[in-house]
Amino acid sequence: MRKILLGISMVLILALSMWGCATNSDLEKLQAQEKVIDAKADQAIQEAQAAKTAANEATMKADAAAARAENAIKMAEERERIAKEKEMQAEALFQKSMKK
Repeated sequence: MRKILLGISMVLILALSMWGCATNSDLEKLQAQEKVIDAKADQAIQEAQAAKTAANEATMKADAAAARAENAIKMAEERERIAKEKEMQAEALFQKSMKK
């Protein structure tokens, strides 16, 4: 009976030790995969930060362009107002010269 129990216990110890080795190799594989995933995540974060920086620069350029456009519109409106005034003055001079 002791020999049978000894044999069964040896088989169980062998099986458990082999299962433990498989678990260690699986753990190493998982750790390698985790490192790859971490590297990809870090790269994605860097790319996202670069995209955010580019978007901020584009926003600043767009804001500057909008400000220049508003300034150009104001200048055009002012020039239009001055042109209308000059036109009215010219018309008044023309009417005055026609009365003589």
